[in-house]
Amino acid sequence: MSPGDEHDYRGKDQGGRADDPYSTLGGTRQTRTRLPDGDPGNPNARRPVRNSRSLVTITGIVVLLVAAIAFANRGGGSDDDASPGAKSSGAAGSGPTAATGTKPVEGKNGTIPSGFARDEQGAQSAAANYAVALGSAEMFNQEQRRDIVQSIADSSTATKLQSGFDADYSQGFLEQIGLDTDGSAPAGSTFVNRTLPAGTKVKSYSSSTAEIDVWCSGLFGLTGEKSTKPVTSGWFTVTMQLKWNGSDWKILETSQRSGPSPVTGDNPVSGSDEIADAVNQFGGFTYAR
Repeated sequence: MSPGDEHDYRGKDQGGRADDPYSTLGGTRQTRTRLPDGDPGNPNARRPVRNSRSLVTITGIVVLLVAAIAFANRGGGSDDDASPGAKSSGAAGSGPTAATGTKPVEGKNGTIPSGFARDEQGAQSAAANYAVALGSAEMFNQEQRRDIVQSIADSSTATKLQSGFDADYSQGFLEQIGLDTDGSAPAGSTFVNRTLPAGTKVKSYSSSTAEIDVWCSGLFGLTGEKSTKPVTSGWFTVTMQLKWNGSDWKILETSQRSGPSPVTGDNPVSGSDEIADAVNQFGGFTYAR
């Protein structure tokens, strides 16, 4: 990884900037106004006429509730009754921006989920979790980095990927971004490098190989009053070439490009201590398509 490409993923950035750290993953109560039945002083006063649209609105709400209940209960059994690898064919394509509800894997290879299903959904889940691992703060520590790569890389490319990552995270690079030689943050600060998958897409798939895009947001920087590299956010897409090794999906090759990037919101910027507390207190997830 070259300086300024903290999320290289062993690939060439397409369209990023050198100074961009991501250029290289019960009901609600309602009040009702009651109208008077008539004017007590005028016995001939007419009672207000109910707007017919109110009845239409109420009917529409009831229909939506019934449809929502039916949708929530479709399929019958609970997720707890399904095996960890159980997948329904075509489920991933039925709602491209929504989770399928399939139970995540239960296996772990160290701290990384393992045992993904041999189908499109399993490949997408594997790619999302591998993007998180490769885009983590642990990658900046030599021992932890090697454990991560050996856990998720295919045996045919593990040595090549390992050598590339070791070269990327050189001592010079760690010094440039303000980290100690072991990849840890200086005293009084917290190093933040977290990848958050927003979605996955199958580019190609067979029973033995898959190419998956993982659209991600990420956090990168150092907290602390003296930090010259405050924590910033960015958006990028990781592309992973995966291979089925007989029991799980493993990485053959990865690359990354910038975006798609939404317009930045108008949220007030949090203080350095608040960001550090959030990173230390909020854990990550096992991602499932």
